[in-house]
Amino acid sequence: MIELIATIIFFTSLVAIAMIVFRKIPVLLGLPETVPSQFDWKELLIKIKNLLPFRNFSFEIFLQKILSKIRILTLKTDNKTSSWLQKLREKSQRKKFGEDDNYWEKVKKSTKK
Repeated sequence: MIELIATIIFFTSLVAIAMIVFRKIPVLLGLPETVPSQFDWKELLIKIKNLLPFRNFSFEIFLQKILSKIRILTLKTDNKTSSWLQKLREKSQRKKFGEDDNYWEKVKKSTKK
């Protein structure tokens, strides 16, 4: 039963699409042929430069700001990694001193035997 309903809907949809296409063919044939136009990048750039926020835009100042932000980011990263390294060194030092204390106890036990 479900297959029959799905088949009916499918064929009805095909007929509706065919009717729409056949109605639009004469309209499409009546349209004039146009030559694809070339996109003018220079004209677009001039329009963008003439917009209010970009009139006094300086590429050098923009580049300076970007580079300073990158420098700050690298300094923050360097600071964070150095703090991680310091913590790791302190942890390994504490671990190393803990091992030395057990060493002498083991030596004493081995000499008593």
